[in-house]
Amino acid sequence: MGSADSKLNFRKAVIQLTTKTQPVEATDDAFWDQFWADTATSVQDVFALVPAAEIRAVREESPSNLATLCYKAVEKLVQGAESGCHSEKEKQIVLNCSRLLTRVLPYIFEDPDWRGFFWSTVPGAGRGGQGEDDDENARPLAESLLLAIADLLFCPDFTVQSHRRSTDSAEDVHSLDSCEYIWEAGVGFAHSPQPNYIHDMNRMELLKLLLTCFSEAMYLPPAPDSGSTNPWVQFFCSTENRHALPLFTSLLNTVCAYDPVGYGIPYNHLLFSDYREPLVEEAAQVLIVTLDHDSATSASPTVDGTTTGTAMDDTDPPGPENLFVNYLSRIHREEDFQFILKGIARLLSNPLLQTYLPNSTKKIQFHQELLVLFWKLCDFNKKFLFFVLKSSDVLDILVPTLYFLNDARADQSRVGLMHIGVFILLLLSGERNFGVRLNKPYSVRVPMDIPVFTGTHADLLIVVFHKIITSGHQRLQPLFDCLLTIVVNVSPYLKSLSMVAANKLLHLLEAFSTTWFLFSAAQNHHLVFFLLEAFNNIIQYQFDGNSNLVYAIIRKRSVFHQLANLPTDPPAIHKALQRRRRTAEPLSRTGSQEGASMEGSRPAAPAEPGTLKTSLVATPGIDKLTEKSQVSEDGTLRSLEPTSQQSSADGSPTAEEPGQAWREQRRLSSASASGQWSPTSEWVLSWKSKLPLQTIMRLLQVLVPQVEKICIDKGLTDESEILRFLQHGTLVGLLPVPHPILIRKYQANSGTAMWFRTYMWGVIYLRNVDPPVWYDTDVKLFEIQRV
Repeated sequence: MGSADSKLNFRKAVIQLTTKTQPVEATDDAFWDQFWADTATSVQDVFALVPAAEIRAVREESPSNLATLCYKAVEKLVQGAESGCHSEKEKQIVLNCSRLLTRVLPYIFEDPDWRGFFWSTVPGAGRGGQGEDDDENARPLAESLLLAIADLLFCPDFTVQSHRRSTDSAEDVHSLDSCEYIWEAGVGFAHSPQPNYIHDMNRMELLKLLLTCFSEAMYLPPAPDSGSTNPWVQFFCSTENRHALPLFTSLLNTVCAYDPVGYGIPYNHLLFSDYREPLVEEAAQVLIVTLDHDSATSASPTVDGTTTGTAMDDTDPPGPENLFVNYLSRIHREEDFQFILKGIARLLSNPLLQTYLPNSTKKIQFHQELLVLFWKLCDFNKKFLFFVLKSSDVLDILVPTLYFLNDARADQSRVGLMHIGVFILLLLSGERNFGVRLNKPYSVRVPMDIPVFTGTHADLLIVVFHKIITSGHQRLQPLFDCLLTIVVNVSPYLKSLSMVAANKLLHLLEAFSTTWFLFSAAQNHHLVFFLLEAFNNIIQYQFDGNSNLVYAIIRKRSVFHQLANLPTDPPAIHKALQRRRRTAEPLSRTGSQEGASMEGSRPAAPAEPGTLKTSLVATPGIDKLTEKSQVSEDGTLRSLEPTSQQSSADGSPTAEEPGQAWREQRRLSSASASGQWSPTSEWVLSWKSKLPLQTIMRLLQVLVPQVEKICIDKGLTDESEILRFLQHGTLVGLLPVPHPILIRKYQANSGTAMWFRTYMWGVIYLRNVDPPVWYDTDVKLFEIQRV
């Protein structure tokens, strides 16, 4: 039968289904088989031939027919899994049923009355094989569907290479050890199967159906408790699924082994169509959804350096019930970590390669899924996090992350990408090794829309952060606290900042310490506290190599004097607020010598008007996101939570944080009738007295006269002579006693768990356009907006 006839017959069946007012018996095979037995339709055809309006009409007007359609389609998948799909016809039926279910499921999920349907049992579908009417023992439809998909993903000659020789009888699907059929070499599996286009396509269709099953989460509004586990994911990742381990490994290895470059030959992808990418993308999406797990509420495995002979570490206490999270947290072999890290770094760097030889490599689009996967790995597996930071390989993650942050800074539709990039850097910055690694010289010249500089990876980070703060869009302001927390966390370890980076930091201080900015919002002064803390760390712990920063501080000394003499009387506060800029621009660009951008870079562009984006829940404040720890003499961390009002050595109280301080400020400031916040003298005094200025004031007191003397004596206007003097200068014994180093470490919390859920599903919703699985359905987890 031709493809056109096939489509016509399928369309006829759909019309019959939508026009029948009477229930059709489940036993009427002649009717139901029209949907899957005699047709060869692609998933795109199914979406075109089964319009949304008709699915909804059947759901409202003849619900029993929709129920029977779902039940029969699941039954066919179960039969295919039982038999092993040996004939072409059986394979075609399985694919047709999975396409049909992918089309229909979102419309089941969007109606609250149908939500329990897949979790109800179907009479006669006993767990004990065919024909037993043992309803006590019946499986819910969802469980039968998920187990069938899992079996089908390891079905010889359908989704995996058969191991039998032509003389053997067919492999028995029940005795088959799917661990021998893992899709790709990597973690826990050494053999790389021959690539097979047909198998990849079949896997992809089944994974799309699996993702659609999991997508019920999109139809529930974001809940504050976020403890609600997704029943589909919960069952699929439980011990009920005998393929959980090989499937987890197959998905992880498929993603991490993928090389889009086209076997290292430039322009090779133009000759060979890459059928692997859609599978890799689907695998990455399924993987991050199965790992959607609130680690704040569950016991996470401990970190002890023991290793066992298997890919998964068995020595830890039993981890989470979710086996995918459990397996991920127990990977421990160095070579496995190396494979995962190299794979993720290779894929994240792919868009950066584009800029050397345009179009020479295939450009991948799933970097957001990769960033979520990297986040999950670091969050659930502390040994992996330590491995990443053990060598300068972490820079292979840092550079692409900074590239994405810089590239997306002007684009409202990519605000989620900005957040995940910053969260990853915040997580890494809680570890001393990250700060140490940043001292490596930066020589990879990825064209980026930032000023040219010569220096280290720390300089790159500061220059990009400055660019985000001064030329990003308004909705990034909630991230400023996070960006500066990262700078503070790494500051004690930065051996030598370039002049460009030093000037950028002082420009930020200048912008944030204008009276207008300080008085215009209750939290703005925290940004000044963070910057002063970073300067103090560098002066106290890394003075020797940082003559550029010291020189910049001397040149901009008026900023520090202004802060020390900040006006606190009501008329002055009022006057400062009158000067409020006419524009809503958060920061002035003036005073920062921008310099030419790197050659070959494109400016960060705003979103095209009309671009779709999904809404995100608010992220917790920095005080909820992080927990304060003090670095002891021996380098170990001591948690400072929960603390009373205790002061650190430089006089800034450790409680001077968003959150705790907020209630105090509400008390000290007056809220005017319009509900607008307005600053009071008491409020300004309450934090002005705590500004940690002592160290810098002492430095200025000692060095400024000496620098001025050099200038007068030698008639100098030349910086190099002054820098040479500062390089050899010392402040030993002249500065206050060094304060203990404070690190604000990311801590898991249900607020970020909920943010990740909305972000991840938003990405999946927007990226699945062919076919558009969820478009125009009534999702509740986020709103779809146009820029």
